Amino acid sequence: MRIAVLHDEVGDAATLDVQDVLHQVRVVEAALAALGHESVVLPCGMDLEVVRRALVSERPDLVFNLVESTGGYGAMIQVIPSLLEALSIPYTGASMEALGLTSNKITAKRRLLGAGLRTAPWVTETNGFAHGEVAGAHEVGGGRWILKPVWEHASVGLDASAVVEGRSLAHLQEMLRERALVVGHRIFAERFIDGREVNVGLLGGPDGVSVLPPAEICFEDFPDDRPRIVDYRAKWVEDSFEYTHTPRSFAFSGDDESWLAEVRWMAEKAWVEFGLSGYARVDFRIDDRRQPWILEINTNPCLSPDAGFAAALARAGIDFGSAVGRIVRCAIP
Repeated sequence: MRIAVLHDEVGDAATLDVQDVLHQVRVVEAALAALGHESVVLPCGMDLEVVRRALVSERPDLVFNLVESTGGYGAMIQVIPSLLEALSIPYTGASMEALGLTSNKITAKRRLLGAGLRTAPWVTETNGFAHGEVAGAHEVGGGRWILKPVWEHASVGLDASAVVEGRSLAHLQEMLRERALVVGHRIFAERFIDGREVNVGLLGGPDGVSVLPPAEICFEDFPDDRPRIVDYRAKWVEDSFEYTHTPRSFAFSGDDESWLAEVRWMAEKAWVEFGLSGYARVDFRIDDRRQPWILEINTNPCLSPDAGFAAALARAGIDFGSAVGRIVRCAIP
């Protein structure tokens, strides 16, 4: 097949998380070539007419979609899939609808609650209902919270200062407004679960979805005053304390098996509930009562060789090229 590999346009001033897509392009190109496919790489920016003309000219049988934003805006993640739908070109990974449901974190959390899947309470600038009945009897706005961008992924906008103590709903909402001005994105507050962090990869295929081995992000030697979160530095700044002290581990004890079974079940149920396809990753926190809470549903997660999805494939004994082949087959009508 002739496959177009579409990715975010990477400018000279691109941040580390945006630059990473070029690593993904290289490994996907190599995997497609090994599978016998012809590929062409197309960057996608804000000028959709340029993208449309390139697609019409190249006439691909299928698109491998690595686009995570349009013009640097995560809220526009659906734009390229919308264009592909209009041109009747099949594409890999999550559908346009699934991208919309999962990429807006508040929309995703509402869907999770409706499906009976545990997710942490939240507050927005205008909505003080934090679903306290789910998390226990907390005063809305009081206690420890983490301030997150509604749309952005890759830990954009997250650092140690994102974890705050709220005194009241009004105080928390004021912090949301201040934080939005600092990071330049719409922000919401999520009840902070100070526990273990685990993620589960999911790989589609002709025989259904495969649940990959769960991985834990370990917070090694974090001082008491440093929140245990996977922030932007932990993901992207290789010479930082956060990056070097958050190793990935697939080793769990027998005592963990009860909640690990629940984590696998919740991840697979989320796959079905959100209508996912191709590949995905579900992020969890495990509280002190060993209850898993879903933080996010990550559609089309990073495919770089040093990222978590590739590590989970290796742990499962699945060759990266074989996984790319499965992702492609899932996209063929």
